[in-house]
Amino acid sequence: MQVIGGVGVFLLGMVVMTEGLKALAGARISQWLADATRSPWSGAMTGTISTAILQSSSATTVAAVGFVGAGLLTFSQSLGIIFGANIGTTITGWMVALLGFKLNLGSLLLPLIFVGVMLRIFASGRIAQVGFSLAGFGLIFLGIDLLQQAAAGYSDMVNLDLLPADSLTGRLKLLLLGAVITILTQSSSAGVAAALVAINAGAINFEQAAALVIGMDVGTTVTAAIATIGGTAGTRRTGFSHVIYNCFTAIGALILITPFVYFWEAIIEIEILGNPEIALVAFHTTFNAIGALLVLPFTQQFAAMMEKLIPDTQPRYTRSLDKALLKEPDVALMAAQKIIITEFLTLMVNINLILEQEEHEIRADMPKLQTILDETHDFLDQINLRNPQSREAQKLIALIHATDHMQRLHERCDEDLNRAITASQRHELTEVEIVMDSQIDEIIDAVEAQQLERACELAEQSYQRTLGMEDPQREKIYQAVARGEIDIRYATESAEALRWLTRVSRHVSRICHYLHKAQQQ
Repeated sequence: MQVIGGVGVFLLGMVVMTEGLKALAGARISQWLADATRSPWSGAMTGTISTAILQSSSATTVAAVGFVGAGLLTFSQSLGIIFGANIGTTITGWMVALLGFKLNLGSLLLPLIFVGVMLRIFASGRIAQVGFSLAGFGLIFLGIDLLQQAAAGYSDMVNLDLLPADSLTGRLKLLLLGAVITILTQSSSAGVAAALVAINAGAINFEQAAALVIGMDVGTTVTAAIATIGGTAGTRRTGFSHVIYNCFTAIGALILITPFVYFWEAIIEIEILGNPEIALVAFHTTFNAIGALLVLPFTQQFAAMMEKLIPDTQPRYTRSLDKALLKEPDVALMAAQKIIITEFLTLMVNINLILEQEEHEIRADMPKLQTILDETHDFLDQINLRNPQSREAQKLIALIHATDHMQRLHERCDEDLNRAITASQRHELTEVEIVMDSQIDEIIDAVEAQQLERACELAEQSYQRTLGMEDPQREKIYQAVARGEIDIRYATESAEALRWLTRVSRHVSRICHYLHKAQQQ
């Protein structure tokens, strides 16, 4: 019962600390991942560091999926992050082995849990999240302390002969047992901690513990594989890349056990029996690092294989709006923002074609854009943020405003197409049409270059000029009716086309405004 409780307290500590750290650094880590990953090698480094900071390989992996979907990273670049995340997860083992066993922090950190909880209850903002992280950190070592107490008599109670013999078959059985433990606890870190406690208490030997830890790494892939069900091609590629890579690493790790024991005792000259927990975490880090070093040179080939095995059949606009990203709201917002910009550019190009009297060249995917806009709206609706005053919440609100204006702009280009065509053909509206047409190209260029502040300025200038010309132009149209130059029907159509130009100009201005506002958050 104490072992079960110890594992539970450890897992609770991991969850609490991870939540606190993600709230403190999640958005910054995500942005740093996107900025720092320019090759598989740099991706492996950033994946290792971010996982070590967040204490969550799943958060790092989900971020990588979002960046691929948003076009911030290529799939091959994201693989580096995934490979590096495996190395980052071994930091927990080092933390447990060095601090939990060597310093026996379990009881000493009880006051830290109290301080952390008090900060979480009575403070707010970043201070509260710091308190949450501190409380989680203390709970981790309290769990380790409980496990150590429960395992103190295991060396006398457990008969090692009952465990599989140290043979290839025996190691495979232990590997499967380690995988089952990870599947049940949903945390390889908890499994590694339990293995460290068992080997520290002398309940199992190094070879058995090593096989268990290898199995725990394999066990994490089951969760990743299950998470891909119903996901997009990007999610499935990422999940199954994790499975294939970890299975490849496990095979190499099984072969590495015996050479590692020889190297540790003969070359490093440290007896494993004297420092079994240090040797185990060193082995865990070593085989993950070697696996990454062997695979990284072939990342492009690996990515090509996965893309061939799992082709992408989703619509090109919304393929990155994967529900798996909703676990990481900041990543989901980045993916949504990228898609909304792409949809906006499509609308702008079609407005340009209309004004240049080339409406017959309107893209074939234009009729599908309404469905795509609806899907984007639904995706934004599923992003739930606890703090309505947070920067993420402000970004979400700005994107909802932008999408709402895009829905109405789409209506202007679809349902009011006749008015749009009239606007491009009537000589009475040439002056207004030229004002809009001259700046649309510049707005498109600015948005494509991510210069949203510039796009915002251009769109607002265009709207103000168009708005200022609306009444004088309408007056000219009605004067032409009075002079008998045009009839009422012709004048009404021209006035409606003029109103179309002003409304379109306003929607473009507001969309640019809200996209710029979202970019600033």
